[in-house]
Amino acid sequence: MTQKVALISVSDKAGIVEFASNLIKLGYKILSTGGTYKLLQDNQIKVTEVASHIGFPEIMDGRVKTLNPKIHGGILAVRDNPEHVAQASQHGIDFIDLVCVNLYPFEATINNPTHTLTDAIENIDIGGPAMIRASAKNHQDVIIVTDPTDYSNIVETLGNKTNNIEFRRNLAIKAFAHTAYYDSVISNYLANLTGNQFIKQLTIPLTKVQDLRYGENSHQAAAFYKDAGNIQGLLASFQQLQGKELSYNNLSDADSAWECVKQFDQAACVIVKHANPCGVAYADNLVSAYNKAFSCDPISSFGGIIAFNQQVTAAVATLVAAKFIEVVIAPSYSPEALAIFTTKANVRVLQIDLVPASNNLDYKRIGGGMLVQTNENKLLDCTQLTTVSRKQLDTNSLADLSLAWAVARMVKSNAIVLVKDGQTIGIGAGQMSRIDSSKIAINKAREFGFDVTGSVCASDAFFPFRDNVDLLADNGVEAIIQPGGSIKDSDVFAASDEKNIAMVTTGYRVFRH
Repeated sequence: MTQKVALISVSDKAGIVEFASNLIKLGYKILSTGGTYKLLQDNQIKVTEVASHIGFPEIMDGRVKTLNPKIHGGILAVRDNPEHVAQASQHGIDFIDLVCVNLYPFEATINNPTHTLTDAIENIDIGGPAMIRASAKNHQDVIIVTDPTDYSNIVETLGNKTNNIEFRRNLAIKAFAHTAYYDSVISNYLANLTGNQFIKQLTIPLTKVQDLRYGENSHQAAAFYKDAGNIQGLLASFQQLQGKELSYNNLSDADSAWECVKQFDQAACVIVKHANPCGVAYADNLVSAYNKAFSCDPISSFGGIIAFNQQVTAAVATLVAAKFIEVVIAPSYSPEALAIFTTKANVRVLQIDLVPASNNLDYKRIGGGMLVQTNENKLLDCTQLTTVSRKQLDTNSLADLSLAWAVARMVKSNAIVLVKDGQTIGIGAGQMSRIDSSKIAINKAREFGFDVTGSVCASDAFFPFRDNVDLLADNGVEAIIQPGGSIKDSDVFAASDEKNIAMVTTGYRVFRH
C-alpha cells in the first residue's frame, strides 16, 4: 500500500511536534515548509521540505511556496476517479492525504497598535487558504486540520481507524468557517482604512466563546461569540473571577450596565434590570454612589446587574453582597472584596479593563436580513447646548442634566430620566407615548420617597407637544434637556417660559430600541 502523506505548514506551532511525531507512528510521510520544516527537523522529526518535493524553491520572500500542481493536484485528485489517478501518475503527483494548516497571524498583527499597513499586508496568507479550501473541498479523500485543539482527537480517530466521511466533513466545515472568518477580518480591516464601513457584501467575523444554557427564554438555544479585533474595554473582554455560568440575559444586561458606567469620570454605579438602568449615580466614592443608585428603585434592583467604574473595595463588596444580585462588573477588586464575594458563590464577578472603547458598527437582526448602523457613541458636549428658555441653567442643574442625558441614551425609548443631586430618582422607559414615560418617572420617584421638586429631566427625543413640559414642571422639575426638532418646538419652548423652567436642546436624539 502506498504510504500516506501529510502536509504540515503552520503559523501557530503549538503542539505540532507531537502531532507530527504521532502521524509518523501512524505511517504518514511528512511534508513541510519554511519555519515548520525547520522546527520539525530540529526536533528530529523525519520530514521532507515541500521545495524538494515539488522541485521548485520558495520564492518572493515565501509568498510562493505551495502554489504548485504537485501540491494542489495531490490534494484535489479524487481517488476513485480513474482519469484523476491516471493524470496524477502521468505528472508524477503523489496524493496528499492529510493537510494541517493554520494561517499567518493577520488578526494578531492588526491588533498590535504599532503595526503598519505593510505588516498587515505581509500577514495576508495566500497559499494557506488555498490549501485549506482545496482539502476541504476534497474532504472525501483528504483530512483537513486547521485547529490545534483537534490534534489529539485526530490522532485517536486515525489510530482507531474511524476516519469516516462524517468525521472528515466536520473538519471540512470547520476549515471553510476558518477561511471565511480570516477573509472577513481582512476585508473589514481594509474597508475601515477607506472609511467605507458599509461594503456591498458585509461579513461579520465572530469566534465562539461558549454555549449558553439557553437564550432569552428556556426554549431558545444560544451561544456567545466575540468580535475579531481589539475588544479591550468592551464587555466581551471580561474575565469571570467567580460565579455561575453567565446566561444570555446576563450578558445582554451586563453590556448595558458597562456601557453606561464607562461614561462617568467620578466614582459611579449603574444598576440594570431587563436591559434598562433602574438606578444610576455618581459621588465622591463608590459606597455613596452605590447607595444612591440602589435607592432610586430598590425593588427593580433586586436580582440586577451592577457595574462600577473604579476598584471595588471591601466596603462596597459588603453592601453589594448583602443584596440578591446576578452580576457585578468593575475594572478591579481588592483582595478583601473578592474574599467577601466568595460567600456568595453564585454571584458572577466580572473584571474588565476600563479603557476608552466602543463598537464601530451596531447590528440588529430582522426577518431575512440585518440592519447595520454606526454605533451610538456621541457623548454630550455641554458647550454645544442651545438654551431655548428665558431661564438660564445654573452649574448644579447642568451637572445633573449631563447625568440625566448620559442615562437617557442607555434607556429604551421612549425614555424620560429624572435626576437630582447626582443620582437618578425616576426612570420611565419603553413606552409607546412619551407622556406615559414622564408619568412613570414621576411616579417611580415618589414611590421611593424622592421629592421631584428641584430635579432635572432628560428626554431621549423631542417633545411632540407641550403636555410633557406642563406635567414635568407642575411636579417640580426645574430644567429639561431634550433634542429639539419638533414641529411644535415653539409651543414647547413657550411652555418652559410659562412654567419658568430652564430648557436646553442638544440638536440630536438618542433613541435606543
